[in-house]
Amino acid sequence: MGGKAVLPRAAGRLRGLLLVVFTLVLTAGCGYRFSPGGEWIDSGIQAIFVDNIVNSTSEPLVEVYVRGGFEDQFRKSPRFRLASSREAADAVLRGTITSLSTAYVAHDRFDKGTESRAVMALNLSFEERRTGKTLWSVANFTGSESFRVDQANPSATSTNRQAALQKLSSDMAERAFRNLMSGF
Repeated sequence: MGGKAVLPRAAGRLRGLLLVVFTLVLTAGCGYRFSPGGEWIDSGIQAIFVDNIVNSTSEPLVEVYVRGGFEDQFRKSPRFRLASSREAADAVLRGTITSLSTAYVAHDRFDKGTESRAVMALNLSFEERRTGKTLWSVANFTGSESFRVDQANPSATSTNRQAALQKLSSDMAERAFRNLMSGF
């Protein structure tokens, strides 16, 4: 009888050990890890200048919103500091707003627009200033933001549109900065 009790205990211990080993193997993974700290970027690159963003659209001020969004991202980063000029920078972020469009996405029962969506596309590059070498770039980087349309109050619609463009610019800068930092 003593032998029968030992066998289930040994099997239970073996199952427990296999479960621990299996868990360790799963959590170890393949070695891939997200690198949001920009470790892939040369540690000598610390001062960043966000160049004027080229605005190829007819929308005024959107380039200011986009540049401000990127400056905020670099300002918040413990990895970098903003340079006061291109000449004082180790690297330069350049960008072009290639398109900006809006279209109604919601209508009332009279088929009048009640919500519109702004869609923006950017081309971006992050370059080492001294050599001009492109460290990271992305083309046709897009984002969108919706805003309320008030047919009876065009001024409110304009205010909503500007707020949406500011949020869109900030959100796109944040997403692009994460991609830059991770090397994607």
